[in-house]
Amino acid sequence: MGIGDRDIAAVRGFNRFYTRELGVLRKTYLDSPYSLGEARLLYEIAQRRSPTASDIARALDLDAGYLSRTLRNFEKRGLIRREVSAHDGRQSHLALSASGHRAFAPLDRRSQRDASRALAKLTPTDRARLVAAMHTIETLLGGEAAAKGATAAGRSEPRLRAPLPGDFGWIVKRHAEIYGQEYGWVAPFEGVCAQIVADFINKYDRKRERCWIAEIDGVNIGSVMLVKDSAKVARIRLLLLEPSARGAGLGARLVDECIGFARRTRYQRITLWTHSVLSAARHIYQKAGFKLVRTERHNSWGRPVVSEHWDLEL
Repeated sequence: MGIGDRDIAAVRGFNRFYTRELGVLRKTYLDSPYSLGEARLLYEIAQRRSPTASDIARALDLDAGYLSRTLRNFEKRGLIRREVSAHDGRQSHLALSASGHRAFAPLDRRSQRDASRALAKLTPTDRARLVAAMHTIETLLGGEAAAKGATAAGRSEPRLRAPLPGDFGWIVKRHAEIYGQEYGWVAPFEGVCAQIVADFINKYDRKRERCWIAEIDGVNIGSVMLVKDSAKVARIRLLLLEPSARGAGLGARLVDECIGFARRTRYQRITLWTHSVLSAARHIYQKAGFKLVRTERHNSWGRPVVSEHWDLEL
């Protein structure tokens, strides 16, 4: 499908709005003597551990000539110091000088202040929506590398919590979207997810069932349910990770929560239903000790698939 003019106009309109909102069109940035580009370079040198010019050029996708001129200017003003690399004499490691730290500190404080003021205008719900939208933009446009670099840039570690209003709708929505995009599964699959969620809500046994939502800074990135199959058997349902959250062990952590709760609740076995194409999930289950007990073929969601039943004896 081609990219429509309305979508392009929306992106350009947002860019115009946000550059004005951040004040990046002003001659200097944050009421400082520095341009936005200079301020960002000071930030990168302050936050990174002994970066080289090449490190910064790659991280910011900067023109080598512009970067070289700016760094020379910083050096003349006494803002940075260079130390020749012990491993490569052609490279120098950069660090802020004492003067550089004094110049950068008010920039950092003003940036924190402006972000805080912008967020303070919003209700807690709207703040969460804004942060989620920013995370979505960063993940979709920046790709996996941007998502994995988020913690290094100051984002919190994932936390697990009980569901809040709207979370169950999110579980159904993201299952439908992710599995549609990655595997081509169509509407009946969304109905299956919706029914599982509805059953959990309407028949919830607080003593023997749980749902966990994984989030970072108010943004949902994963979920799982443990439901009562019988007095002795629990079932794992709707394990989900956002693509940006994969590869960091969060899926295993969610499954471990299910296993720990099932043991504390005196279940004798955990069962689950998955599919052969879900290789990452299958690996998590296998590593946790689950055993494949049977398979079935079906073509319910627009694609031929092999469903699998796995059990873990407790």
